[in-house]
Amino acid sequence: MLLAELEFFHSRRIAPTRRIALGDSTLPCDPAPGFAGILLGGVLAANVRQLDDDDLLPDLSWLMSQVEEGHRISQPRLRYRLQTDRVGLLRSRLRLVQRRSDMHYDFGDERSTPAQRVLAAVYAAGTVPFEARRGVFGALRRGMRWEGPIGPALTRTLAGADGHVLSAVALGDPVGWALDVLGFEAKGTPEPRDGLAAPARIEVQRRFRVLLRQAHPDHGGDAADAAKRIADLREARRLLLG
Repeated sequence: MLLAELEFFHSRRIAPTRRIALGDSTLPCDPAPGFAGILLGGVLAANVRQLDDDDLLPDLSWLMSQVEEGHRISQPRLRYRLQTDRVGLLRSRLRLVQRRSDMHYDFGDERSTPAQRVLAAVYAAGTVPFEARRGVFGALRRGMRWEGPIGPALTRTLAGADGHVLSAVALGDPVGWALDVLGFEAKGTPEPRDGLAAPARIEVQRRFRVLLRQAHPDHGGDAADAAKRIADLREARRLLLG
């Protein structure tokens, strides 16, 4: 299942001119950073250390700040010119997909360069609604600092929320996920439930305390799963109570 996609167009590796253009991407970012932040932050994590010149990193940081704030960007930047014309350019796509309940990156593109992928991610982040932009760029900066493998630990870091909302299901329908974790609704409801009113505050607190006690190993909870279960309960309570 496709969660997010970055489409962009770029010059060939051996072309004398360096050009890049954005395509028709799918970048859901509600709630921020959303799947958009996880995809675009992952692009930076996978490519920023492959840039040809480390001296480009300060300019990249400055460019990210300018794009986030909505400033007019002078061209070229990082030696590439952003344009709207796609004629004569190659198309590349980078994806975030769901397999079962887990998120995976599909970065099989070999035609674009690391610099092209990084720039496409930064410029694409500037197209998300302004109210979500801070969260999405926060994910990009976490990706830029990332030094580990490109996998589950990275998606947890990019998702934010203290690393507790980890699955594609949780990110796609956070309120529904929280209701399920606290046992307020049956699992498997197909439609997102973000528009539903949360249960009364006192009931959320009561249910949280009961389930927290049950999850603790001292009261019969599975010791191997206790830490994750307790973290999920706390995050579910935070989502419902704010």
